[in-house]
Amino acid sequence: MKATRREWLGLTVLALPTLLLSLDVSVLFLALPHLSRDLGVTGTEQLWILDIYSFMLAGFLVTMGTLGDRIGRRRLLLIGAAAFGVCSVAAAYATSAETLIAARALLGVAGATLMPSTMALIRNMFHDPKEMAGAIGIWFSCFMAGMTLGPLVGGALLDHFWWGSAFLLGVPVMVLLLVVGPVLLPEYRDPQAGRLDLTSVALSLAAILPVIYGLKEIARTGVHVTALAAVAAGLLAGFCFVRRQARLTSPLLDLKLFGNRSFGRALGTSMTLGVVMAGITLVTSLYLQSVAGLSPLEAGLWMVPQAVAMAAGLMTAPRLAARIRPATLMTAGLVVAAIGMFVQTQTSVATVVVGLSLAGIGIAPTMALTMNLIMASAPPEKAGSAASLSETGGEFGVAMGIATLGSLAVYVYRSSFTVPDEAARQGIAEASVAAQRLGGAAGEQLMEAARTAFTSGLVVVATVGTVVFAGLALLVWLAFRDVPVVSVTEEEPVLIS
Repeated sequence: MKATRREWLGLTVLALPTLLLSLDVSVLFLALPHLSRDLGVTGTEQLWILDIYSFMLAGFLVTMGTLGDRIGRRRLLLIGAAAFGVCSVAAAYATSAETLIAARALLGVAGATLMPSTMALIRNMFHDPKEMAGAIGIWFSCFMAGMTLGPLVGGALLDHFWWGSAFLLGVPVMVLLLVVGPVLLPEYRDPQAGRLDLTSVALSLAAILPVIYGLKEIARTGVHVTALAAVAAGLLAGFCFVRRQARLTSPLLDLKLFGNRSFGRALGTSMTLGVVMAGITLVTSLYLQSVAGLSPLEAGLWMVPQAVAMAAGLMTAPRLAARIRPATLMTAGLVVAAIGMFVQTQTSVATVVVGLSLAGIGIAPTMALTMNLIMASAPPEKAGSAASLSETGGEFGVAMGIATLGSLAVYVYRSSFTVPDEAARQGIAEASVAAQRLGGAAGEQLMEAARTAFTSGLVVVATVGTVVFAGLALLVWLAFRDVPVVSVTEEEPVLIS
């Protein structure tokens, strides 16, 4: 069944919250200094303002994906849009750090309803494999567009308005979604869905939240007992969660999805991409600001080519997949990404930006096609669960990438730092403070040693990225070599069973 004008117009409606969510995150980084000054926010409160959203988003994705399968995906999307709009207004006019943290937490819960609902509705609206691949590419491109526009829109808003305007961006988008969504979007729910198991909901939160928290703490302060205990507690709760799902007749998460080998392999591939790209993007952003001396806005502008390259790759991947086998296309892209990581090891602003752009356009076909495989391999009634698993895997990938590769960069920095100053050895930000305190030639010598040490960390992280992408290219070829070219017929694509 070919999609009609209504489905394509509906896709534009679904793309709006996707663009908004990525825009909202990047804008907040620019707004943080302004709101911190106005509200008297402490360093710890700043971290909670940044992190509570991602904690709640990751924790509720699985629950909301399954809830949409039960009560209706369009209904859940509209409920979440209304809640997101109200919470955005509350965040914009917050008068204290505590109020803002609470509003950000509720925004995370509302955001968890939006992402799996949009992906599941795409699965229901586009039945032709080629069209579904194209729709997913557009959806991904809107996400990257939000990341690209974030620094530009945020900078413009903060130049003319107060920090709360960054949160009000979401209100008109959600109002538009509430108005046109019931007209353009179909409703779909699983007719065989049972009741929502609240014990499973609690176990899923107990599994996801501590692991995400522990990984973030490891990235921020290094390996310590509290972080490891949080990860261990989350893994134990995850084990209990999986055992309970296997026994329930109407589980919160249907483990049968993993019976399709394409589903599990595509999910693992997507998560690995998130690990590498989150880590290298973090280190690159810090390099541009701390070593190259660029302002946050200037660094954001230098990151735009990567987002544009990735968006271009996402848009062209579905067309190429109609002529080239997914394994061949993904393998070739990952080889390009590996070359991009190697270019980054040459450590100048130009090579770092070019390398990151090559990595972006290289991973784009794999991102688009693995998402297509995840959604196509799930039955329509389980599309919400499949979408939520994909999004949760992405959150874990980002957290793991920041924790592992970020920690690796810090370790190399400390090992390579040659000046006997323990405070400056802790990180390049601390070295900057120490250099200002010393002043003169001694301060400049200290800062030069810090830049050299941080650059060494970037080289090591980029080298690891080169090796991982090269190895992943081989694994992708072996895992998906039997998946055929995306069909243009009305039938679903043939997938590995």
